[in-house]
Amino acid sequence: VIAAMRISSFFYSIKQGIKNIWRNKMFSVASIATMCACIFLFGLFYSIVENFQSMVKEAEEGVAISVFFNEGISQEQIGNKIGKRVEVASYEFISADEAWERCKETYFGGSEEAAEGFAENPLANSASYEIYMKDVSMQDALVTYLESLDGVREVHHSAMVANTLSDFNKLIAYVSGGIILILLAVAIFLISNTVTVGISVRREEIAIMKLIGATDSFVRAPFVVEGVLIGLLGSALPLILLYFMYGKIIVYVADKFSFLDNIMNFIPVAELFHSLVPISLLLGVGIGFVGSRLTIKKHLKV
Repeated sequence: VIAAMRISSFFYSIKQGIKNIWRNKMFSVASIATMCACIFLFGLFYSIVENFQSMVKEAEEGVAISVFFNEGISQEQIGNKIGKRVEVASYEFISADEAWERCKETYFGGSEEAAEGFAENPLANSASYEIYMKDVSMQDALVTYLESLDGVREVHHSAMVANTLSDFNKLIAYVSGGIILILLAVAIFLISNTVTVGISVRREEIAIMKLIGATDSFVRAPFVVEGVLIGLLGSALPLILLYFMYGKIIVYVADKFSFLDNIMNFIPVAELFHSLVPISLLLGVGIGFVGSRLTIKKHLKV
């Protein structure tokens, strides 16, 4: 019997929540439209940020630290110490011969006879490890550790590149956080106004329900459902629009600005929306839930 009553109350709350949206069509449409605009801007900004972060990540993967060690020091000994560091994503041993071959390709490409003027390898005793990091912000700590190792002769690294990439990542994080907070505040405010109108319309009905013994949760539930439905609709619609827009933008940029292929690669639409869809839907539902709960707590004395 109790289970049947709970199921009945659940469906009643959903039915009343939908009725509330229909009764306050003007405010509901305004809230859904505002939510659509907020989630659309969030999705647009999210897409831009994710692509920029992907570009920065690719750039970070190309930032290497070169470690040169004294002759006679065991290659494996240095390699084992490097491999144990948490900052290290991967590392590669470069022999003196390999270093010279790379140098010839870089500086004597197309003029092999010029390189043949060197009777011996000028980079003899220049074996090294090339180290790639998980995060360039860890570079300073790793360089300090490497320079402290016995047998390490020299550590080559680019502090300027690492600092620039690290600062750019921080800037993206701060700007993203600020914009998301603004969008959240606007959406919650609009949904709160819509729910407030619904409470005003049903104030007498709510009073009667309380008089006949309705519980607080029973009275609150339809308004929470209303807020959640507004949030769900307002987040689902812009996702559909963004999905088609993003795909068309990638195709357009690839056709008109082919030189960008060497600078950045767009994240595939399926990969991007794999994370964007659940985040946006949860964000919309969460805003609707919080907005309605805050409004009910403020305006209902139940």
